[in-house]
Amino acid sequence: MGLERPVEPIREVPGHSHAGRRVVRPVKLSILMPAFNEQRTIAQAVAAVLRASYPCPFELIVVNDGSTDGTGEILRALRHPNAVVVNHHRNLGKGAALQSAAAIATGTHLVPFDADLEYDPADLTAVLAPVLQGRSDVVFGTRLFGANTRYQSYRHAVGNRALTFAANVLFDVCLSDLHTCLKLLPVDLFTRLALSEEGFGLDTEITAKLLKRGIRPFEVPISYHSRSLENGKKITWRDGLECLHVLVRVRFTAQQHAAPARADDPLDALAASARVLEELAPVAISEAPSPPIVARAQ
Repeated sequence: MGLERPVEPIREVPGHSHAGRRVVRPVKLSILMPAFNEQRTIAQAVAAVLRASYPCPFELIVVNDGSTDGTGEILRALRHPNAVVVNHHRNLGKGAALQSAAAIATGTHLVPFDADLEYDPADLTAVLAPVLQGRSDVVFGTRLFGANTRYQSYRHAVGNRALTFAANVLFDVCLSDLHTCLKLLPVDLFTRLALSEEGFGLDTEITAKLLKRGIRPFEVPISYHSRSLENGKKITWRDGLECLHVLVRVRFTAQQHAAPARADDPLDALAASARVLEELAPVAISEAPSPPIVARAQ
């Protein structure tokens, strides 16, 4: 059966004024949850998102990305008026799952949300606040080291720091957390970014393309409870190298459209960063997309 979306008031917030007239715009949040072999946590993660209180209308779009465990069976039992389930026949990668979810999103803004219980949906209210206040349309929930966080792996934490440093140098910015999952941005902006990564690299590509456009995310602190490799964490040092490659590709491919590449581009320095990340870092794998199957909760 098709999902009957409830009729609910759209939260209107002040925008910029035009010709002395105050502009009011609606806000609805689309929460995108990719899931691959998450049978241990998916039910709890979905319940937490649906149970949370939000300051605007919301929807949850869960993508079962070709899971081979019990994830699909658990999601088939999902019944909620604000929930939609998308099924991939095979595992296509986190990036492809987010793209499938974004393609059917009905909100004005979207935010990825992992199914592994590392993040708390209660933090989405803080992430939404700058949007609802009309201060910023792009907001990152930042994991602050030593504050409301728990890292299972020192290598993952330091790898994220190294990649964040690389992004800051490449794009002349001052981000605190490149790989936070909670990246809130308008749905239409997400579409205009023309993203191509299908694995974990999409997370890096989103940030890189925002920065290349001159967009500086507003950062708000969030909590974080990481899980270990034994508990299903899928990020490895190879993903960190892939992320570095995405940063360099976006930075210099885009630059070549505006001006010829210089002979002294700092690729040697980035190669040194890659050697460090080879021993430390995080982020992922990709495969080719195929048309998703959408199963709407009743």
